[in-house]
Amino acid sequence: MKSIRLIGVLFTLYFFSYCGTDQTLTKPTRPDESRFTPVVLAQGLDEPIVFEPMKNGDVVIIERKGDVKMYVGEWDSTITIAHIPVNTKYTSAAGVVREAEEGLMGFSLDPDYETNHWAYIYYAHPTEKKHILTRWILQDRKLLPSSEKVLLEVHTQREVCCHTGGGMAWDEDKNLYLTIGNNTGSNIGGQTDEREGRSSWDDQGHAWNTNDLRGKIIRIHPEDDGTYTIPDGNLFPKGTDKTRPEIYAMGLRNPWRIFVDSKTGFVYWGEVGPDANEDTRIGPRGYDELNQARGPGNFGWPFFVGPNAPFPYYDYKLDSILDYKDSLKPTNFSINNTGLQQLPPIARPFIYYPYANSEEFPIVGSGSRCAVGGPIFRRADFASDAKRLFPDYYEGKWLAVDFSRGWIMAISMKENGDYDSMEQFLPSYHPIQPIDMKFGPEGDLYVLEYGSTYFAKSATSQLVRIEYNAGNRKPLVEAHADKLGGKPPFDVQLSSDGSVDLDGDQLSYLWRVTDKEGTLVKELHEKNPLYNFDKQGEYTVTLTVSDPYNASNSKSVEIVSGNTPPEISFDVAGNNTFYFPGEALKYAVTVSDAEDGIIKKGSDLAGNVAVSIEYVSDGFDVAEAVQSQRGLETSANVTIAQTLLKVNNCVNCHNPEVKTIGPGLKQISEKYKSESSEIDRLIRKIQTGGSGVWGEAAMPANPSVTDNDAHTILKYIMELTGKKDAGLPLEGSFMQNVQKDDAGTGSLILQASYSDQPQGNIPSQKAYLLKKLINPKVSVKSADRKEGVDAIIDGRLGTSGEALVKPRHNGFISFSKIDLTGIKSLKLEVAATIRENNSGGTIEVRENNPNGKLFGTVPIEVSEDTSGVFNRSVLRGKRDVFVDLGSDSIGVVDLYLVFKNAKAGPNQPLLTLKDIEFRKETIEKPEKAKPAKK
Repeated sequence: MKSIRLIGVLFTLYFFSYCGTDQTLTKPTRPDESRFTPVVLAQGLDEPIVFEPMKNGDVVIIERKGDVKMYVGEWDSTITIAHIPVNTKYTSAAGVVREAEEGLMGFSLDPDYETNHWAYIYYAHPTEKKHILTRWILQDRKLLPSSEKVLLEVHTQREVCCHTGGGMAWDEDKNLYLTIGNNTGSNIGGQTDEREGRSSWDDQGHAWNTNDLRGKIIRIHPEDDGTYTIPDGNLFPKGTDKTRPEIYAMGLRNPWRIFVDSKTGFVYWGEVGPDANEDTRIGPRGYDELNQARGPGNFGWPFFVGPNAPFPYYDYKLDSILDYKDSLKPTNFSINNTGLQQLPPIARPFIYYPYANSEEFPIVGSGSRCAVGGPIFRRADFASDAKRLFPDYYEGKWLAVDFSRGWIMAISMKENGDYDSMEQFLPSYHPIQPIDMKFGPEGDLYVLEYGSTYFAKSATSQLVRIEYNAGNRKPLVEAHADKLGGKPPFDVQLSSDGSVDLDGDQLSYLWRVTDKEGTLVKELHEKNPLYNFDKQGEYTVTLTVSDPYNASNSKSVEIVSGNTPPEISFDVAGNNTFYFPGEALKYAVTVSDAEDGIIKKGSDLAGNVAVSIEYVSDGFDVAEAVQSQRGLETSANVTIAQTLLKVNNCVNCHNPEVKTIGPGLKQISEKYKSESSEIDRLIRKIQTGGSGVWGEAAMPANPSVTDNDAHTILKYIMELTGKKDAGLPLEGSFMQNVQKDDAGTGSLILQASYSDQPQGNIPSQKAYLLKKLINPKVSVKSADRKEGVDAIIDGRLGTSGEALVKPRHNGFISFSKIDLTGIKSLKLEVAATIRENNSGGTIEVRENNPNGKLFGTVPIEVSEDTSGVFNRSVLRGKRDVFVDLGSDSIGVVDLYLVFKNAKAGPNQPLLTLKDIEFRKETIEKPEKAKPAKK
């Protein structure tokens, strides 16, 4: 037995010595998204700013106007525990009082809170122009008013807005870090206005000033008596003339949330950049930054931003542009500077992104931006018995959030701390203006959502706890009914199809039928029962599925007995998958209703049917529109327009009713509704940004919004207070109208809705239909299945890249439910080159499966061209090849493109395929050459 054990030990040692340090065997995999559950804790908060989770399950939340609230986990409710008088206004040079960003700005618990009960609060003094860092006693869910001790004061100005900071974090030595905004007004160029009376617009006196705490991260060590000392290792040694020893990092504009990595000691924070949309002679475009400091440093503002893009010194007295600063030996000669003239060199940037698409970090998207920051996940930071620790996959990753774009990125670093990669965390969760994010003591990730209304209480503000479940998961439930109403008695087939347990457990099913008052009518225990509704009324049918461990989930459907829902058909002539640019689309809408009868063109109720056909640019999320199920209640394009407003983050700045950061949509409508000539100008403003029309807040650029989508948004806005679009008739023809900047490769969205007539006390029923027709030129990225192919994005085609597939022998791609009516041939954009090590081969077009009926085939030979595949400038290596389908009456099929070359190597790509065009034209076959006369 001992010899067997010895052999086992030797084998183990041999195995690991042979494998070396290859970590691919144990590298943790990304957890399934279904293991994360966002749980809403507190709602309806009034401008929540910062929160702090506590070990007992409570969470402290501060609100900008001065309230300190607490979500009490034991009670599952939110209470107000204190109100601190704060300033929330500033007065402009013209004497106008406006909302500022300041108020209650920061909150943190002492590392030894469980024994000393100390809490730190950073706020704007209610009467004096200063921000103060204070310490309080927080005990028994009360903030003791007589316990306040002032640790530190920051002199500020209140004649122009903004940038306050307020993020706090602690390191392993119990040093406190605090972010402090630059408190400087924005200018057309660099923040270098040295004219008399304009010191509030000169950041050389704030962020660039070594003797001022604004535009800084400070690091101090709070002492027991309510004072603080200066730890070693800050930017300027204690006693250095014309410096503040508290400064850890300088040259910051609007640093926000901050976190210290407990393993490396590196400091991470989000920083909001300037609003410039593009590079100009007075300075570079603006960037937001997700920053990393491996030690104290100068991070460049106001003379460097983003990728250390430099601003020239702008002389406001002479209205002239002067020299750039030297990043290695920057200087400060401003009359408003009270600190050193020779400054530390500029630190290197980490992550940065503009309004436009980012070349360096394309995953962050484009449009409105507002970098917040967030925590680094380290398992060692939590107790060993923490209930819901995130998995090892996130070890050492920085989870950072953007206030405007609403994403959370999981950012990976290399061993030395350099940026490695990033991916979106939990894409299905869409926080509304996330303003703070931290891990709680049980391992949960908390997100505080400010909400959609600025400087006011918002119904969409909330505190969310994202829980990770490493064990048994709740079942996913789907409940369906084959009909949603009818005249009693009628049978309804209920179905639980789609309900699944991701852990593979056996499920049990409970259907509960309740009436309008919630009284139980019937319980059913079958998986897919049949139920007869024999009395009039409104009913809710709720399906609850449970696993053997009492984890359950529910979903409901509404059934109306006494009124049959209408049915809509939206018929188009010819092909029902594609539209063809330049050709009019003939259509007819018909509504069938058991009570109202058949409604079509000329019927009395025809005017009650809303019909719309809209062209949307490539990339429009139809699923988002369908999910809203708004139908056409306001105007013909409301579903599409509201979806575009959401996905382009317009709702972050524009409330439908009232002014927030930007004007309310109805205010815009009132201003421009009678000026159709303004549409083109407003389209440009959406894309390039602007300022000065609605106040001081600048409108960010949204360069990714096409002319077409901007036009759809503006059409919807104008109708909010103006004349409503009557929509299309029930029958007619539609000609696609594409805006000049659009490639014409988008889709047509066909919509129709109808609400039938109520039947006595039984309410009306609504039907809504959305149908999508796509451009006949189809990208391979839209294929429903890809097997035996490598799908890639070729960055050589531009910053956004384009989708390509590189198939191997017997690989295929397929497209589901393609209508081939009238389609006679395919045009394929392919390349097979020596440079790409292609073998060439054949492309077979087949019906329904890889071995199905063969429609046609085309050989692809290897070109001797050695230049790049699909090179943008000259398109070398690219060929168009054609496949004859042989019939124009095939109908709807699953279409397969199968790639073959049995002589190719096992991993050798046969060719590269980009786009597929479905054509009405037959292939022009070359005429046979006549024999030469002898």
